Amino acid sequence: MAAGKEIRGKIKSVENTKKITKAMEMVAASKMRKAQERMRSARPYSAKIRDVASHLGQANPEYVHPFMKKHPNAKAQGFIVVTTDKGLCGGMNTNILRLVTSKLKDHAAESGNAKMVAIGNKGLGFLNRIGSTVVANVTQLGDAPHLERLIGPVKLLLDAYTKGELNAVYICYTKFINTMKQEAVVEQLLPLSSEEMAKQTKAGGTHAWDYLYEPDAQSVIDDLLVRYVEALVYQAVAENMASEQSARMVAMKAATDNAGSVINELKLVYNKTRQAAITKELSEIVAGAAAV
Repeated sequence: MAAGKEIRGKIKSVENTKKITKAMEMVAASKMRKAQERMRSARPYSAKIRDVASHLGQANPEYVHPFMKKHPNAKAQGFIVVTTDKGLCGGMNTNILRLVTSKLKDHAAESGNAKMVAIGNKGLGFLNRIGSTVVANVTQLGDAPHLERLIGPVKLLLDAYTKGELNAVYICYTKFINTMKQEAVVEQLLPLSSEEMAKQTKAGGTHAWDYLYEPDAQSVIDDLLVRYVEALVYQAVAENMASEQSARMVAMKAATDNAGSVINELKLVYNKTRQAAITKELSEIVAGAAAV
C-alpha cells in the first residue's frame, strides 16, 4: 500500500491548501466590501474636481498654472504605476504591467526617456527588472490608501513637469468595474487632457466658462489644481485596492474549487488502488487455498 499511502499524503496536502485558499477568499470578501465603499465614496469628489479643472482649462484665466502649460520640446514622460503589494490576485497586475510595457514601447519609439513612480511592490519589482528609471516608490500601503504617503513620491514628477522636463504625466491603474471585472487603464494626469475638455464642452454645450476669483486667480487655481492631482491619485489607488480584493476573492474561490476537484480525483484514484490491492489479496488467498 505504498502507493495508497502516497495518495493519502497528497489528499491531506491538497486539503490543507484548500483550507488556506478558503480562508483567504473569506478575508478578501470582507476587505472587498470596505474597499468598494471607500472607492465609491471618493468617486463623486474625484469626478467633480475633474469637471471643474476641465472647465477651468477652457476659461482662459489671466493666470495660467504650470500644470496647464504644455511642453512640446520635452521628450521625456512620467508614469505613475499603481499595482498591489501582494500577489494571488489573478491576472490583475499582469494586465496593467502589460499595458504599461506597451505604452513604454510606444514612447521609446519617439526617442524619449520615461521617469517612473511605482506604487506597490509588484510594479516596483517589475520596473526594476526591465531597467526603467524609477525616481520614487511607495509600498506597504496596507488596506487603506493614505494621501500623505502618496503625494511625496508623486510630487517628484509634478515638479519635473513644472520645470519643463516632461511633456506629459500618466497614471496607470486598474479601474474597478464590478466584482467580476476590472479594467487596466492609462489616464493622462498632466497637462489637463484635451480629450476630457472636449468631452466636457460637448456635455455642457458650446458656451465658454468664466469665473470670478476671490481673493485672486493665482491663489484659487494653485490650490484647486493641487487638489485635482491629489484627488485623481487617491482615487486611482482606491480603485486599485477595490480591484485587488475583488480579483483576489475570485482567484481564491477558483483555487478552492480546483482543490476540491483535485481531492475528488485523488480519492477516486485511492479507492481504485485500494480496491485493486484487496482484490489481489483475495485472489492470492483463493489460489493458495485451491493449491492446498
